[in-house]
Amino acid sequence: MPDSASPIPPSNLAGQRILILFAHPSPGRSEVNRPLAKASMDLPGVTLVDLYAEYPSLDIDVDREQQRLLDHDIIVFMHPLYWYSTPAILKEWQDLVLEHGFAYGTEGTALHGKIFFNALTAGGAESAYCSQGYNHFSIRDLLHPMEQMALLCGMIYLPPFALFGARTAVEEQRLDGHIEDWKRLVQALYENKLDIEKAVTLPKLNKILAGLPEETAS
Repeated sequence: MPDSASPIPPSNLAGQRILILFAHPSPGRSEVNRPLAKASMDLPGVTLVDLYAEYPSLDIDVDREQQRLLDHDIIVFMHPLYWYSTPAILKEWQDLVLEHGFAYGTEGTALHGKIFFNALTAGGAESAYCSQGYNHFSIRDLLHPMEQMALLCGMIYLPPFALFGARTAVEEQRLDGHIEDWKRLVQALYENKLDIEKAVTLPKLNKILAGLPEETAS
C-alpha cells in the first residue's frame, strides 16, 4: 500500500498530465523501447522527454526538470533494465533533480501525491525473475530503490509496466500487443480510471489491464 504521505488521488479528476522520461543510450538499436516511446507521443496528456537526446553530455538542467515535475501529475521512467536498474542518465537525473528541499525533507513537498512507476523491458524471461530463478528476485524486488525513492518524495509508487523476453519480442510477434496494452494503460491514467488501490498491490502493472473499463480499450 502507498506511504501515508502519499494520498490516493480523487477519483473524480480527469485529464491527468503524464511525464515520460525516456532513457535509452542506443535508441537506434532499440526494438521495443523506441516504438513504445513513439507510440506514447500522440497519447492525450503525455509529455515525452528523450533524456539522452536532450542531454548527450549528461549536463542536466535541474530547473527545467524540476519544472517539468511540477507541471505533471504522473511520472514514468521508460527504459531497458540495465544491471537490475536504469540506464546511467536516469541515476544522474535522480541525483541532481530530486534535491533536498524540493523533492524531500521538511520543506520538500513538491512531489507529494504524484504517481510514479517504471515502464521497462527486460531481456530475460519472466520466470527468471523470482527467488528460484536465474536472477533470484522478482522485478518488483529489484526496483525497491525506485520504490523507496518515490515514497521518500511522497509519491504513490506503482509496480512496473514490464515486457520480459524483450530480445525476442519482435520475432515472436509480442510487440504490437504490448504497445496496445501500454496505450490502454496510459489512456486509463489520463482519464483517472485506474484502480490505484489495487494497482499498488500488484507485482507488475500489466496485470491490471483486464480490469480497465471497456471504453478505455477502444
